[in-house]
Amino acid sequence: MQAVLSFPNIGPEIFAIEIGGFSFALRWYAMAYIVGLIIGWRIVVALMKRPTLWPANTAPMKPEQVEELLTWIILGVILGGRLGFVLFYQPAYYLSNPADILKVWQGGMSFHGGFLGVVSATWLFARKHAIPVPSLSDAIAMAAPPGLMLGRIANFINAELWGRPSDLPWAVIFPGQAAQDCPGVEGLCARHPSQLYEAALEGLILGGVMLFLALRRGWLKQPLALTGVFLLGYGLSRYVVEFFRQADAQFITPDNPLGRILDLGPLGVSMGQALSLPMIAAGALLILWARRRPAA
Repeated sequence: MQAVLSFPNIGPEIFAIEIGGFSFALRWYAMAYIVGLIIGWRIVVALMKRPTLWPANTAPMKPEQVEELLTWIILGVILGGRLGFVLFYQPAYYLSNPADILKVWQGGMSFHGGFLGVVSATWLFARKHAIPVPSLSDAIAMAAPPGLMLGRIANFINAELWGRPSDLPWAVIFPGQAAQDCPGVEGLCARHPSQLYEAALEGLILGGVMLFLALRRGWLKQPLALTGVFLLGYGLSRYVVEFFRQADAQFITPDNPLGRILDLGPLGVSMGQALSLPMIAAGALLILWARRRPAA
């Protein structure tokens, strides 16, 4: 018998209450966003309290300004993440059902869209308060990995965004008819827990590397170096995990079972990989450019 893991008995809701005939629930995915943003906020505050880490031994902003920045980041994440999902993954559906764009409680957020939203919010906030954009960008990059890790763990708890069928010992039998729709597989279908792969790569490992470079190697003194590390690290992590992750249903057809948007034989490109390639290139270029400049 195939040695695989059963999905843990954890529901998508932490708790639910009934008030006046209405049901209110706190879901793990929402909790991941909340806790991730709080951890990121505290990381940035801690960095601003250590001016010796920054160019000219001067932090780019005051610790008390970070709370206002958090508000801007929240708006960027929500608006960018939702619009990114609408435009990158299901434009035809939402063009026909525009009212559904506002139904964020039904799910559907894109990291790449959220990233663009955060970039826009950061630039506007920096312009408003005359804060150096490169150093502020590095601070936000430092804060991102914990939220990414928690978000991917929430995806696992929600039994969504699972991986391709697998017979590895740590493959998981996810619940639901869609997860069990595995052509050619007899009996229960086990899949890669690709959400946990991403949690480890994008969150734990990338976050650890960035903390080491910032606190032990002085990379915050070279503006945009750590922004480059984040872009390169996330892009590579996502690109690799896409080989194990089930493509979004709208890209899968009988002639394209792997859901690739560009078929290059064994190295075909998925939508997630296509969106990650510019991040990889930009990250590598930023690191090279920043590291060639003398540390301040």
